[in-house]
Amino acid sequence: MNQFEDMQTFVRIVEAGSITKAAEQLDIVKSAVSRKLTELEKRLGVTLLTRTTRSQILTDSGRNYYQECIRIIEDLAEVESSIKDEHCSFAGKIRLSVPFSFGLKHLAPALRQFNDAHPNIFFDVDFNDRKVDLIEDGYDLAIRISNLADSSLIARKITSMTPVLCASPAYLKRYGEPKAPSDLNNGHVRLRYNLITDAWRFTSGDGAEVTIKIPVTVSSNNGSYLCEEAIAGRGLLLGPDFICYQAISAGQLIPLFCEQLTGKAVNAYAVYPKTRHLSQRVRGLIDFLVAYFGDTPYWRIN
Repeated sequence: MNQFEDMQTFVRIVEAGSITKAAEQLDIVKSAVSRKLTELEKRLGVTLLTRTTRSQILTDSGRNYYQECIRIIEDLAEVESSIKDEHCSFAGKIRLSVPFSFGLKHLAPALRQFNDAHPNIFFDVDFNDRKVDLIEDGYDLAIRISNLADSSLIARKITSMTPVLCASPAYLKRYGEPKAPSDLNNGHVRLRYNLITDAWRFTSGDGAEVTIKIPVTVSSNNGSYLCEEAIAGRGLLLGPDFICYQAISAGQLIPLFCEQLTGKAVNAYAVYPKTRHLSQRVRGLIDFLVAYFGDTPYWRIN
């Protein structure tokens, strides 16, 4: 029994699109390929491919098995390459799931820099704010900005971000500049960022906590969009510093009550399943991201 050879044959069947074409590419008879697939399904106890005379369709089990086969084959190739040449660069595919705004604004430049140093890496990046199932969806790694609760994942902190309350000069001219957090109750409006709590909490001059909840003018799950709305004077924005730091630096947004806001910093993590072997290329990427962003990221406002 040669399990690795079976994996290679199965991958060839999937990618060729048929047993016939796979047999031609492998230069063996069709019956031998068909027999290997049948024996593989029997050993695993599942159906990997639903086959008709005209087509073949991966089952859910087949899709998961295919993704794992690809990963194992690539990892073995990487190991062999590193043994042949101790100075070899990283190589292979890394499939990533990353948050939309953070991914486009900050992770994309980091990936380009990593790719410049390791041109044989191929990135497959999904920019999406939804929480994906890393194993079921076939991701090597995900970047998550949250307080992690999933015990099935291994997480490594790569950076942190803090909430910032800000408004445009035009907004403050129209609604008045608040002198204390309690002034926000006097006719002010806000942009609702779905990932931030509805109730804003501050500490007053005497140390007491003040909770503010004011009317919403615009609501969205995308912080970059809300930052543009804040610049346009549509409302107050409480959002992460990595989104609004450039607008604040340019004077388009003015930070408010930085010392009194009680919102805690949130970390960004690189996460991967406990059950998955972490390849050299993925481990190298995580190490790079930790060093790239550092303990005090460039977007830190205070």
